[in-house]
Amino acid sequence: MKNYSFLLITFLFSAGMMAQDRGSVVLDVYGSYVFSDRIEFDYGHATIGDGFEYGVGFEFFPQKSSSVELKYLRLDASMPAYSDLPGGGQINNNGSNNGAINYILLGGNHYFDHGGNAVPYLGGGIGVGILETPSSGSETNFAWEIKGGVKIKTPSVVSISLQASLQSMVIHTGSDTYWGYWGPVAVSTYTNSFQFGLGAIIGFNFK
Repeated sequence: MKNYSFLLITFLFSAGMMAQDRGSVVLDVYGSYVFSDRIEFDYGHATIGDGFEYGVGFEFFPQKSSSVELKYLRLDASMPAYSDLPGGGQINNNGSNNGAINYILLGGNHYFDHGGNAVPYLGGGIGVGILETPSSGSETNFAWEIKGGVKIKTPSVVSISLQASLQSMVIHTGSDTYWGYWGPVAVSTYTNSFQFGLGAIIGFNFK
């Protein structure tokens, strides 16, 4: 099996590369493994578990080496929350500790195409992250990502990209009360999630 994998990789790198034409559209299918992250909030913390993230998107190339990208991603993961107060423990252990994050991101990629078969790229995007939990329903938050990888083009319309990414979401965690000159003032509090992912993208090029 290792020999077959090596031969496949060698073939992809040695095959003639089909140049990305200006004005083309690529349908991307995403799949990656995303690592867990711990989130701190007042008097407690929560964990967004690791899991498989999948989705679909489109890339439009106004220039040969630059694209505009719109995509949808989904991560289903466990989200246990814990109280840090004395005697505290898991506060959502009644079967409501599973949830999901849906990302809708608009961004782009820049490809460093120097005529080789493997094309490095960097990219990013901003948009919304829709957090779904059984206890609180859905909540829409600001989200962003940065990413980088290598796109391997083949003589066909199919390309394969290997990618590393960092995704973040700004999560509302409640409010704190401060005493001012006119009395108590409630101020909303937020925290950030940071999840690193490794994955692959299968692209289908439509001229």
